[in-house]
Amino acid sequence: MEVPLPSTWKNPAFDKYDGTTDPGEHVDAYVTQVSLYIAEDALLCRVFPTSLKGVAFSWFARLPTHSIECFDTLVKKFGAQFATSRPHHLTSIALVNIRQEKTESLRTFMERFGKIVLNICNLSPEVAMHHMVTVLKPGPFSDSLCKKPVMNLDELR
Repeated sequence: MEVPLPSTWKNPAFDKYDGTTDPGEHVDAYVTQVSLYIAEDALLCRVFPTSLKGVAFSWFARLPTHSIECFDTLVKKFGAQFATSRPHHLTSIALVNIRQEKTESLRTFMERFGKIVLNICNLSPEVAMHHMVTVLKPGPFSDSLCKKPVMNLDELR
């Protein structure tokens, strides 16, 4: 707190963290924004509470004096405190229970499927395509895929 802010300092505009979303994502956004103006470790710590609100700010305010010696320590304590707010990491197993509903349009299903696929890290395009083709409801589109298989997801779309 003893390190002065630059005379030209203006707090960047970003969403303040309230403890309900991914803490790692917040730290990444914070560092990206703030490091455009400052890079000193002490300043990253000093400015960090301005990116918090609600229970997250209350947590920071209750930290014991001199308990943070560097920004890395702050990030570790912050991540540990709000670890339960991290999203579950999906795997390809998440695709097993997805089916195109009888009344669901192909477009709606493709959008829903696509959103889930985006949340699966390192998903092989071949695995995604296999799952999509096998869960389509019977009809002209799925019939055409049986007659003339597609080679990739772009062609399938």
